[in-house]
Amino acid sequence: MKIIPLYLPQFHQIPENDKWWGEGFTEWTNVKKAKPLFEGHYQPRIPLDGNYYDLSEVDTLRWQCKIAKEHGIYGFCFYHYWFNGKLLLEKPMELLLAHPEIDIDYCISWANHNWEDSWKASPGREKILIGHDFDDEQDWVAHFNYMLPFFKDSRYIKEEGKPLMTIYIPNIIGKLNKMLILWNQMAIDNGFVGLKYAFQSAMSFHSKGWDRSMFTYAIEFEPGFTNNKKSILSSFNIMKYSNIIKKMLGIKKRIQKTRKEVALFDYDETWKKILSQKPSAINAIPSAFVDWDNTPRKQRSGTVYTGANPKKFKKYFKQLILKARDEYKTDKIFLFAWNEWAEGGYLEPDEKYGYEYLEAVRDSLTETNESIQNNYGQ
Repeated sequence: MKIIPLYLPQFHQIPENDKWWGEGFTEWTNVKKAKPLFEGHYQPRIPLDGNYYDLSEVDTLRWQCKIAKEHGIYGFCFYHYWFNGKLLLEKPMELLLAHPEIDIDYCISWANHNWEDSWKASPGREKILIGHDFDDEQDWVAHFNYMLPFFKDSRYIKEEGKPLMTIYIPNIIGKLNKMLILWNQMAIDNGFVGLKYAFQSAMSFHSKGWDRSMFTYAIEFEPGFTNNKKSILSSFNIMKYSNIIKKMLGIKKRIQKTRKEVALFDYDETWKKILSQKPSAINAIPSAFVDWDNTPRKQRSGTVYTGANPKKFKKYFKQLILKARDEYKTDKIFLFAWNEWAEGGYLEPDEKYGYEYLEAVRDSLTETNESIQNNYGQ
């Protein structure tokens, strides 16, 4: 089974974040200032040995890839930020490309949502910090050409000679199929058989009326997929995607958030739902989540899944491996996340549990008779 965690690159300083959030801002800024908001609330989260690492340093990447491989991780899915030629947080993935001796597979997830000031803005008053013009067809060419060296990397995840690329919210791209057809042809022109596309966000999964025919895979990205089936306007994602959703639905009035306390979900109940549901589509890929707590970013406007620990995660993750193999008929599970510290989803060791979440992945693979050695047969 190929375990592919999502990888957040926002752990190094960039000029844009200095301007928007203050000098020296990284994801650690929110993590360090987090406070418990109710009895038993596990905050702040502290990395083991105070390892507030810097992703502009290649030794950090070496360490991450080493412990990932040792615990059965197949590869990382890097969040990639491209705004019409403007790159943000590109350093870690470019460092990996520049160091072929680092032993890890990987793929790209284009996080194609706008960046907003929602962490500090009043509800309904978010401003776009940087956005996209998806209709610029020349930009499609430039974007593909930027990704091409990564696709050509022997470590890049490929199937049947096709690099795998994920797009986070494809249904907000107006000329989506035209862009995907162009990229597929450009891949063929550069010696590949084509590309394989996957989409990821719960919003895309539960939105109707868009053409999914170009996508090989639909990732059931958890916990949002399971807990957002009734409405894409749920409290889980409305603030993050409010401007996008309003534009799609033609809503002109500001959407005001009424709740003033942390939204609580039960970890065990959510996992039981995940394990009881049938595959949502023939091409669906299941996903797991380690934990979720985005109060370091959103304070009392955040969402917390209560009751998580490595022992529970291992119990549920073992069942998901078997379900992926037997019901989904897939050899892949995506996982939230490798290092989403400010959203509570991380496999990296912390002061409370050490390496126990990584050990849970390794032991789950072993106990379900899955090899923890990566399969490079691409």
